[in-house]
Amino acid sequence: MTPLAVRGLVALVVLSVASGARRQDFQRGVIIDSVKCAADPAESYAVYLPSTYAPERKWALLIAFHPAARGRAMVEKYQAAAEQYGYIVAGSNTSRNGPWSVSATAAQAMWADVRQRFFIDAQRIYTTGMSGGARVAMQVALGNNNIAGVIASSAGYPDSQPRATVPFAVFGTTGTEDFNYIEMRQLDRKLTSPHHLTVFNGGHTLPPDSVALEAIEWMELQAMQSGRRTRDESLVDRLLEKRRQQIAASASPLETVHFLEALVSDFRGLRDVSAEANRATDLSKGPEVKKALARERTADDGEARMLGEIFDLEAGLGDEDHHSVVLLTLRERLSKLARKASAGDDSPERSQARRVLRSITMGAAGRVRDQEYLKLLEQYGLSGR
Repeated sequence: MTPLAVRGLVALVVLSVASGARRQDFQRGVIIDSVKCAADPAESYAVYLPSTYAPERKWALLIAFHPAARGRAMVEKYQAAAEQYGYIVAGSNTSRNGPWSVSATAAQAMWADVRQRFFIDAQRIYTTGMSGGARVAMQVALGNNNIAGVIASSAGYPDSQPRATVPFAVFGTTGTEDFNYIEMRQLDRKLTSPHHLTVFNGGHTLPPDSVALEAIEWMELQAMQSGRRTRDESLVDRLLEKRRQQIAASASPLETVHFLEALVSDFRGLRDVSAEANRATDLSKGPEVKKALARERTADDGEARMLGEIFDLEAGLGDEDHHSVVLLTLRERLSKLARKASAGDDSPERSQARRVLRSITMGAAGRVRDQEYLKLLEQYGLSGR
């Protein structure tokens, strides 16, 4: 499907509201596992309506995509936050990793059906997804200028290429041992339009519930910043105090700088954050923080370079004249990574080694046909995982 066709499809998704909208009662405050789309019963989605849902107002909508078509899992992740902040959450039961056409059809059917059944605020439509589902969420948002924001977990753009700006707010999440960690770090570094990245201890998975709540709260701030929702002064104060407590409990000067910079970015225009801005500037000038920032960037660049070098070596396996040398080099690289990955003590180096090994082994059979190399990956107990 061409990019133009994709854009046309997504625009159709947003604008398609069939005549004679079908309003019907659904139980509030519980997850409904399967709502069949009226226009296409082969498509279905899980849905959560807040316990306070009523037709007298329009509601924010979060549309979710899972790489294995687990709509309920996506809805469960945001259920508590949706209840607290008044979001309808709908998770596709058919969108999954594979051809874009499958997910595009699922998105079109679900979106049209949700808009017919429920009272949606057209200015407060968000998408979210996990892994391949995050790429679907991003693709939908890139194809339409009315998406308010995307919560992207463990993957970014459909083409994996970072962008300087996008017309929607982006809240990214990734685990310390996520094989897409460096992709999410690069996405965060490149973006200049409203964005945020939260890194949690874990692997390639949905974020903890606390981070899911953080994502929705961040979107609330962005909505107030952009005028998509009215300002709630008590909410702003509460979220600002929550951030200040986070800063007070931060474990290092580097972490403090990152928290301060995020606070300034998110609350500027809503509150006077000059004190936090000045503190971030002062801390950043300190030699300890300067060195830590340099190490952080060097580690990210080094990880990206390491992966690039390994993928280049893999491409060289097809050269019969150099096959044995390339294979030996790969064996040495893998052995070194495996030793670091199996270290007993947790450390940034161990996490990085595990991420890189997982990046190499994920989809290796799709990149490489060399059976000797694939067996080498099996030797380290990593193939296919």
